[in-house]
Amino acid sequence: MVDKSIETSFIKLEEYCRSEAYKGYDPFDGLNSKLFDYLPFLRKSRLFKLIWIQFFKRSPVNFRKIAGIKKDYNAKAVGLFLSGYCNLYKINPTETTIFQIRSFIDQLQQCQSDEYSGSCWGYNFDWQARAFFQPKNTPTIVATTFISNALLDAYEIIGEEHLLKMARSSCDFIIKDLNKTYDDKGNFAFSYSPLDKSVVFNASLLGSRLLSRVYNFTKESILIEEAKKSVAFCCNQQLSNGSWCYGTHSFHQWIDNFHTGYNLECIAEYMKFSGDNSYEQHLDMGFTFYIKTFFTEEGIPKYYSNSIYPIDIHAPAQMVITLSKLDKFQEQKELLDRVLKWTITNMQSEKGYFYYQINKYFPSKIPYIRWAQAWMFYALSTYLFEENKKTNKLQKP
Repeated sequence: MVDKSIETSFIKLEEYCRSEAYKGYDPFDGLNSKLFDYLPFLRKSRLFKLIWIQFFKRSPVNFRKIAGIKKDYNAKAVGLFLSGYCNLYKINPTETTIFQIRSFIDQLQQCQSDEYSGSCWGYNFDWQARAFFQPKNTPTIVATTFISNALLDAYEIIGEEHLLKMARSSCDFIIKDLNKTYDDKGNFAFSYSPLDKSVVFNASLLGSRLLSRVYNFTKESILIEEAKKSVAFCCNQQLSNGSWCYGTHSFHQWIDNFHTGYNLECIAEYMKFSGDNSYEQHLDMGFTFYIKTFFTEEGIPKYYSNSIYPIDIHAPAQMVITLSKLDKFQEQKELLDRVLKWTITNMQSEKGYFYYQINKYFPSKIPYIRWAQAWMFYALSTYLFEENKKTNKLQKP
């Protein structure tokens, strides 16, 4: 039986997201500030852009209205909402849900990035990271793969061929437009975007997951060959305790909760779609580390392997997805319920939205649409799907 507190939490969240028309702020949208436009000499400074973004990201007070930052659609958030509504349709197939699914598809078609080898998406803001600068709408492997997977979720429901074609087109973006970093065995990692050469393991694995899922439909050997090389590269970088650092840069040497979850779900789905079970040991080691390291007995989701804080909403959301993709949802249900109930009690507003983070000394309760609401929407819809699947209550369209 579905836990009523979790079901109620989802209903409140859906009502909030609908009331906001699925638009909102983002932790990294500081450079969308109209105020910043009046400081053109500072826009050229990498350091100042970093400081400006981090100020808005880390402040517990939301200064975005004052700074002229508007709520907006974020393509990745739209993709996560799309996957969430596909879950809801599997639970209860209604025309209202189909209408919402088609609305999200239309929105995603409108906000694609142009002049690349295939369908691709970026973020609705300029983004200065330590490793690179990404102008607004620069496509990334992360945004593109989550969106393309959502389109495939919709394809499996409504069967419209153009959705599969868009996802297949995204594979061309990954293979042709992204940079590759090779190891001495001929394996490689995909870059985060066409503009950088960084090695971020979860990003490259997300690319492998999409290539393998599309391969499952089209059976094109090039897709699975490229996917395998990226999986091999990333698995060769796994540490002896089963963990992964975020990436290879000197400033990427942390081990965190939700990116580890990304790695695990991508390896699991690569094996599922490819039929290649070569990485079962890597997956088993990684999952053992993940489940034993990142969640306390009382249900607090830790951020880092060696630190609870900041408690980030992305961690409990990703836990649901990881357990679902690894087919360990029921096996870990007791711990999962503790984590979700702690999260709902401590990180959900009476208005229905979820907070961004709880830091050691203060919380950040700003209702970010991508980082918090879209992820928890997708996660809680997945939870409801898994519970209905367990009780055989899924309805046939």
